[in-house]
Amino acid sequence: MNKYNIRKVMDENFLHFNSKTTLEASKAFEEQIERGNYMFISIAGAMSTAEIGICLSKMIRKGKIHAIACTGANLEEDIFNLIGKKHYKKIKNWRCLNEKDEQFLLNNNLNRITDVCIPEKVISKFKKIMFKYWKYADQKNIKMSPYQYIYKIIKSGDLDFCDNYLDSWVVAAAKKNIPIFTPGWEDSTLGNIFIAGVISKHIKNLHIVKNGLEQMQDLISWYRKTTVSRKIGFFQIGGGISGDFAICVVPLILQDLNGEVPLWSYFCQISDSTTSYGSYSGANPSEKITWAKITVNTPSFSIESDASIIVPLMFYYILSR
Repeated sequence: MNKYNIRKVMDENFLHFNSKTTLEASKAFEEQIERGNYMFISIAGAMSTAEIGICLSKMIRKGKIHAIACTGANLEEDIFNLIGKKHYKKIKNWRCLNEKDEQFLLNNNLNRITDVCIPEKVISKFKKIMFKYWKYADQKNIKMSPYQYIYKIIKSGDLDFCDNYLDSWVVAAAKKNIPIFTPGWEDSTLGNIFIAGVISKHIKNLHIVKNGLEQMQDLISWYRKTTVSRKIGFFQIGGGISGDFAICVVPLILQDLNGEVPLWSYFCQISDSTTSYGSYSGANPSEKITWAKITVNTPSFSIESDASIIVPLMFYYILSR
């Protein structure tokens, strides 16, 4: 056995600054699960295309993650990667691209996300499958959340998986039937394709996909039901709508519904955003106390670093126990 395993390295070397916070947050995450609490995570940025699924799928299968909020892009890009990774084009010199280089990628139907391009043919392949399910829902007047459509597709066998299906966090979540909330789903490729289908009259009913307000109702119901028997921690990857939407469920229940639920029992955010320009995503965790999201005693961590580095470190630390 290699004596320099991830747990040993972090325990011995993560002693100061962001590394110390990373280690403390990892241990507190473990304590949450050991106490029987659940963990909710939010995913922003381009983390699915950054292949967070490699470690996140393992966390889901091991029962460390129990609900997810993510952007529509992260939901769909995990599936794009699943069915078309072998067709992706990696960009070695992505920091040096000029306008002509970008135009070349466009002319070749390559959609760039930082250092990798998703070919348009991969998106078109999934679009055909997706339309089949949207049209059926349209005919039968069925309404579901974006993730529920994708779960149906995964379970149907209609998808031609690549060999990396075990690295898909959405497939892992589907097998565990974990809820995925996608506020602002219209700000995604599939969201754009869906509304185009409505305008072009291929789909008649705009409301077969649940909107953000309806998904918030579902989240309220899930949070209330779950916290009857356990508390829930919040692990935030990046900032943006996925985190802001989900974390607000607690003050909504407490202040707007005058209900009673426990506050989030753990909070950790990984982001390189700062408060310098009034960034909410860079706000210190203590600010959330004033919004009735966490308490003075909630284990809270803010890691100012690259999530594509920190998340695998934390997840493999937790998995290695």
